Amino acid sequence: MTNIKVLGIPGSLRKESFHAKLLRAAVNLAPEGVTVEIAEVGGLPLFNQDLEQNPPESVQELKKKIKESDAVLFVTPEYNYSVPGVLKNAIDWASRPYGDSAWTGKPAGIMSGSVGLQGGAKAQYHLRQSFVFLNVYPLNKPEVMVPMIQDKFDAEGNLIDEETKKRVTEYLAALADWARKING
Repeated sequence: MTNIKVLGIPGSLRKESFHAKLLRAAVNLAPEGVTVEIAEVGGLPLFNQDLEQNPPESVQELKKKIKESDAVLFVTPEYNYSVPGVLKNAIDWASRPYGDSAWTGKPAGIMSGSVGLQGGAKAQYHLRQSFVFLNVYPLNKPEVMVPMIQDKFDAEGNLIDEETKKRVTEYLAALADWARKING
């Protein structure tokens, strides 16, 4: 497995989301042999177990993209010490129906940030708790938690902080290596 296909899953729908900007930066910072595609999760309806046997097309498409990827990359803010509802909704849809989870055995990475000093650490740890049941294999080290994320981008939304660029590039290389190891 030489080229690694990573599916980036945003944790925010806000148009000027710092995390959407960070995910777009990851697309451009991916090292040679790694491609990052951004999943669309804003069009998913709220999870409804009544629909899981015949899910909406947007859910089927998300599950297909997850299954076709070599790894997933969650890029999320922290809301109330946890992950945003839009991200949890995408996770729930892709895990259902029971026995047909798109997440099973999937290598995963997490990047987060916050306008404070902790960089979304609690969201990352909470997301990792969900991974246990989902049977997702998270990359433990290195970590990308971006403190004061609002200072890392220019007016056009470009990542301008050189240290963050370096960390994202190194993280994507490590995630690719992790995917190769997990996927054999």
